[in-house]
Amino acid sequence: MGKLAFMFPGQASQYPGMGKDLADKFPTAAALFAEADRALGGDSLCDICFQGSEEALKKTVNTQPGILMVSVAAARLLAEKGIQPDYVIGHSLGEFSALVAAGSLDFTDAVRLVRRRGQYMQEAVPEGQGAMAAIMGLSPAQVTEICRRSSTSDEIAAPANLNSPDQTVISGSAAAVKRAVELASQAGAKRAVILPVSAPFHSEMMRPAAVRLESDLRATKFGPLAIPLVTNVDAEIITTGDEARSALIRQVTLPVRWEQSIRALIEEGVTSFVEVGPSRVLSGLLRQMDRSVHCTNVEDEKSLATTLEKLAQGRAEVAEP
Repeated sequence: MGKLAFMFPGQASQYPGMGKDLADKFPTAAALFAEADRALGGDSLCDICFQGSEEALKKTVNTQPGILMVSVAAARLLAEKGIQPDYVIGHSLGEFSALVAAGSLDFTDAVRLVRRRGQYMQEAVPEGQGAMAAIMGLSPAQVTEICRRSSTSDEIAAPANLNSPDQTVISGSAAAVKRAVELASQAGAKRAVILPVSAPFHSEMMRPAAVRLESDLRATKFGPLAIPLVTNVDAEIITTGDEARSALIRQVTLPVRWEQSIRALIEEGVTSFVEVGPSRVLSGLLRQMDRSVHCTNVEDEKSLATTLEKLAQGRAEVAEP
């Protein structure tokens, strides 16, 4: 029987109302959401996620803990149904969710850390000076060359998320990213668009945020992982808390090697993936890489039921003589 991996989404997967259905239908989720609100104090994170505006949810300090909260709730509901993965993986912010699911990081600690992570990232670069863009239809090598041509000594653009053979996200100063988008379009990209994010994540411009976050991460307890995790920065399997902490520190300024990480899991025998958290962004990237693997998602009651049914079906097929 093939192995199972849980994928946890990152920023840009958020949407107004995310998590509300889980809170309304499942006491486990409602209790977890209440725990998140207590951990953060101040404005209710649940209110922002369930009924806040898209603008409020788009703020990094709200987006990051919100996505983590919904993702961990979905993972706990799967665990209640007896579904445990062989591996976990998280896209950028999602690596925190994955570490909570793997038993390495306490949920309350994670919520506070990602709130501060969002704050540090937002404060590292004045609003409007940084940007990110998604480029589809060009190879990572082509995008890297376009970034080089778009950069100057003062304005940089560089690959930030190596998502799939068909999609690379770039990050850096707003002017350089804009130039890169124009060059990508001229080079024949299927699509090149500025993303609705508030900071240039996974670029050297995030160095001030990395320094501040490192202090918090070193003061936080990370235990051994009960479930192995493939890191963003190295695309390698880890099982210790020290390795997890190091990866989270380095990922602030380094690219997310998503395609390489997914391929590492497939090489380990993973044939089924569940995207655990809001939206289906990672499911779409997976289809661009390998259509032979199975993928479902869990973000509400309906998708949970569908995923449980499909996973049960897969087990039944393997069990047949």
